[in-house]
Amino acid sequence: MPDRKIRVIIAKPGLDGHDRGAKVVARALRDGGMEVIYLGLQQTPADIVNAAIQEDADVIGLSSLAGAHMTHFKRVLQLLKDNDAEDILTVGGGIIPEEDKKALLDMGVAALFDPGAHTDEIIRTIEQLVKQPVV
Repeated sequence: MPDRKIRVIIAKPGLDGHDRGAKVVARALRDGGMEVIYLGLQQTPADIVNAAIQEDADVIGLSSLAGAHMTHFKRVLQLLKDNDAEDILTVGGGIIPEEDKKALLDMGVAALFDPGAHTDEIIRTIEQLVKQPVV
């Protein structure tokens, strides 16, 4: 891992207007020593991926509470692939039914966090994921 802070993009894709959890996670990651860029509400997958590439992000954190996680997460992963940026990890959190979690992980989402996940767990998981050698 380079001698720089882990850079994380936090975004709310689609029309989801509930951002309290995303803001809490963004602040916790920053307080945990990461550099965080919070894109805010109603971001398109293309906007999220473009920002991640421009900001040289290590991780994209997607927050989904509106039920469109399968569509938005899949599109973000596809755009990362299309832009040869699959080295940018994607993690997610929010209201994601158990039956969708395996599908998202199989698609390439690196980690998923349920509502109420401890911020220390989120920080630790992201640090571990970024430190893993790219295969």
